Amino acid sequence: MKKKVFIALLILVFCFSGGGMYIARSIEEVITNLENVITLHQVEFLRKDLQNKIKVVQTDLLLKDSPHALHIDPFIAHVEEMEKASHVCSNCHDDDDDEVRQRLDHFQQKIDSYVKMLSRVYTIRANAERLTEERNAAFSLGEETLAEVEKIVITSSEKISKRITRARNSIAETEHLLFFLITAGPLLLILIAYFFLKQFTSSVDALLDATRKIQQGNLRYRVQEELPDEFQVLASAFNDMASSLKDQCMRMQQTERLAVVGELAAGLAHEVKNPLAGIKVSIEVLANELTLEQEDREVFLRIINEIYRIETLLKSLLSYARPPEPETVLLDLHQLLDTTIKSASYSLINPTNTAKMIKEIEIVKDFSPELPPIIADHAQIQQVFLNLMLNAIDAIPTKGTITITTRKESNHIVQICITDTGKGMSPENMNKIFNPFFTTKPKGTGLGLAICKRLIELHHGTIHVSSTPGEGTTFYITIPEKQQIQGITQ
Repeated sequence: MKKKVFIALLILVFCFSGGGMYIARSIEEVITNLENVITLHQVEFLRKDLQNKIKVVQTDLLLKDSPHALHIDPFIAHVEEMEKASHVCSNCHDDDDDEVRQRLDHFQQKIDSYVKMLSRVYTIRANAERLTEERNAAFSLGEETLAEVEKIVITSSEKISKRITRARNSIAETEHLLFFLITAGPLLLILIAYFFLKQFTSSVDALLDATRKIQQGNLRYRVQEELPDEFQVLASAFNDMASSLKDQCMRMQQTERLAVVGELAAGLAHEVKNPLAGIKVSIEVLANELTLEQEDREVFLRIINEIYRIETLLKSLLSYARPPEPETVLLDLHQLLDTTIKSASYSLINPTNTAKMIKEIEIVKDFSPELPPIIADHAQIQQVFLNLMLNAIDAIPTKGTITITTRKESNHIVQICITDTGKGMSPENMNKIFNPFFTTKPKGTGLGLAICKRLIELHHGTIHVSSTPGEGTTFYITIPEKQQIQGITQ
């Protein structure tokens, strides 16, 4: 948007600057054309004035020796005015080409000859016949000069008329174009402003509508339309914010759920633990002191096993709702994983025949030699690894592989991946496996993975899963090398 605004401003500046320069140039051209029109009218007037003055002199010449003849002084004044008019016409064409200049020189020579002949008519002393001849010759030359002037006037009038017409047409065209520029400039400004306002307001409206949807509680709403320029970045940030809000709401719900579970677990532990311990002891005493048949003894054993299950559930509830604060120490993850692998391997031994295994499972270790030691709680991290390995063993039907990979990531983070080739999980189950009490096992409590997630989060780490039905599952765990507990970095 910034780039478009900058380009639009440049276009406006260019248009107004170019328009201003063109208007100034047009005004100058109009003034020049007007000056040319005035000059052409002056030229036309001077030529007609010269024509009239020659006619006046010719009239004076015809009236000579008649009762209406002028005195010598007025006649001389008329001749001088004619000479001045001819010189003015010649001076107007100083810059013309050679052909025009030659014609004017020829015309000026005729005027000079005409003046000389007029002077002879009024100054020589001869007989009447000689004077008549001189007067007739002067009059003839005057008529020739007048005819040439009339011819020049007629010819120049046509040219002057064409030039005046062209000048007026140019002025009219300039006037129309200036009117167009004065009209189109504001229209162009309005169109550009409308274009940017439309883009701006439509984008703001889309963001405001999305904000209202979020405000109404629709945290799944996202800005779907493509917005221009920086508004798309803002829309992406808004979508990320909405996703973050949704995640935070889910965490708040989970926190509330944890609080409820914690209160329930505390109440159950307080109310059930002591009576349950008394029941278990009483059943064990009865089972040992009474003479029971085999079937009755099995009933007592089942009761005791169920009591053990209830105790295990209570301990899991307490571990999930109120896990103890991590007691951090320097841990070698590879050593911890080796110990956990040995513990998990015991579950594969057949209790009736210890020489055989229940399942054929190969455990592959892909440990990075560059993995640094981390600061964490030994028991809690081992509990996480053991739970995930036991789940991996349960997910493999009869034969498969479990691969444990470690590597160092950037920013002082280590990653542990536990991959099995078991039956995998559906996408619906993957979204629920970390929820409390969700389980796909017939005898599971649904708290194992929830406790794992809780313990990893206490270490400021993350745990997530990827799975493909029929191919296997991978759990990804990231843990920082150092922990910050209660404001102290360890």
